[in-house]
Amino acid sequence: MTNASQIIGTSIVQAFLELRANKLRTFLSLLGITIGIFCIIAVLTVLDSLKNNIQKEMATLGSDVLYIGRWPWMDEGGDYKWWEYRRRASMTPHEVKAILSQVPDVATATLCLSNRGMTLKHNELELSNIAGYAVLSDFDKIQNIEIASGRYLSASELDGGSNTVILGDEVYKGLFPSGTNALGQSIHFLRHPFIVVGVMKKVGQNMAGFDFDNSVIFPYYTAATLIDIRSLDHDPLLAVKAGNGKNLEEVKYEVEGVLRRVRKVKPGQANDFSINHLSQVSERIESIFGSIDIGAWFIGGFSLLVGAFGIANIMFVTVKERTKIIGLKKAIGARKSSIMWEFLLEAIVLCLIGGAMGIAIVLLLSLILTYGIDFHVTLSFYNFFVGITISLVVGVISGIIPAWFASRLDPVVAIRTN
Repeated sequence: MTNASQIIGTSIVQAFLELRANKLRTFLSLLGITIGIFCIIAVLTVLDSLKNNIQKEMATLGSDVLYIGRWPWMDEGGDYKWWEYRRRASMTPHEVKAILSQVPDVATATLCLSNRGMTLKHNELELSNIAGYAVLSDFDKIQNIEIASGRYLSASELDGGSNTVILGDEVYKGLFPSGTNALGQSIHFLRHPFIVVGVMKKVGQNMAGFDFDNSVIFPYYTAATLIDIRSLDHDPLLAVKAGNGKNLEEVKYEVEGVLRRVRKVKPGQANDFSINHLSQVSERIESIFGSIDIGAWFIGGFSLLVGAFGIANIMFVTVKERTKIIGLKKAIGARKSSIMWEFLLEAIVLCLIGGAMGIAIVLLLSLILTYGIDFHVTLSFYNFFVGITISLVVGVISGIIPAWFASRLDPVVAIRTN
C-alpha cells in the first residue's frame, strides 16, 4: 500500500513538474483534451438546461391544454400544406360553447384572436408592432395572467364587449415612461379609445407564442365590432384545458369529435382544423437535442483523439528524457510494473488536468449565461462525472503504450543512453 501511494504521489509530482518545465508544449498537448471535454460537457449542460427550462415553462403554461386553429405547429406527416391551412374556416365562440357543453372532461375553453402589428397611442407617445390579444372569458385561467397593478378584465366587460384593456409590462413602460399610474387612463388603437384597467407583470415570451410583455389584452367581442375577425389574416386560437386528472389524449379525441360535428366535416374527410399541444413541441425538441448530442460527441471525440495523440507524444518524449533515470531505478530493483504505473499515472494526471480545464470553462460560461443573459443553466454532477471519466479513459489509452515501452527498457542500455 505504501509503495502504491509512493508511485501515485511521484506520478502526480512528475506531471506538475512536466507542466512547469515545458509549459507551452504541455499546454498545447492538453488543449485537445480540454476542447474535447468542453464540447461534450458544455453541450450536455446546455441540453439539460434547455430541457429543464422547457419543462418549467410547460408546467407554467399547462401541459394539459389544447390549442386549436387553422395552422398546425408541426407538419402533419408530410409537407406543410400552408395553402390548404390558410383556406380553413376560423374558430368562433360557437365552437367554444359546443365544447363546454358537450365535453364533460374539459375544465374550461376560451378563444383568443391575435392581432399583431398594432399601433398604440397615448397623448403624444406612440408604440408600433404591438400584439393585441382579443379574448373570451377564462383566458386568464389557461394562460395564468399575472397582474402587477389594477385588475384583469371582468366577465361583464368580456361578454359585453367593453372598451377596456390591460397592458403588458413593456407597453406600459413605453406609453407611461415616467412610471405614472396608467389605471383609468385612455389609450387609442384600432381607431378607438380604450380605458386601462390593469397592467401585467413582466413574463417574457412563452412556448405557446404569446408575448404578453409587448401586448395588450381586450375583449373578443370588442374586436369583432372593429375588425373582420373572419379574414384570412386572422386566426382565432381556441384553447381547451383538460379537467384535473383527465387524460389529454382522451380529451383531444372528444374535442375533435365535437368540432367535426359542429363544423360539418363528413366522415372520411380530413379535419378542417389543427389540434396542437405543447408536448408536440417538446417531442420535436427532444429529437433535435438528440442530433445535437450526437454532433457534440463526434466533435468532442475527434478533439479527444487529437488530445490523446498529444499526451502520448508527451509521454514518449518524457520516457526519452528519463531513460537514464529509468535504467538506474531498474538497476536498484524497481519492478517493471512500478515503472509502468509511474508513467501511466502521469499520463492520467495530465489528462485529468486537461479535463478539469474544460469543466472550469463550462462553469465560467454557465455563470455568464445565468447572470449575464438570464438563462438559467442546470449544472449536473453526472455530466462532470462523465467528463472526469472520459479524461481518465483517455489518459489510460494515451499513456499505456509509452508506459509499457518504459517498463521494457534494458537497464544497462538505458543507463548508457546519452
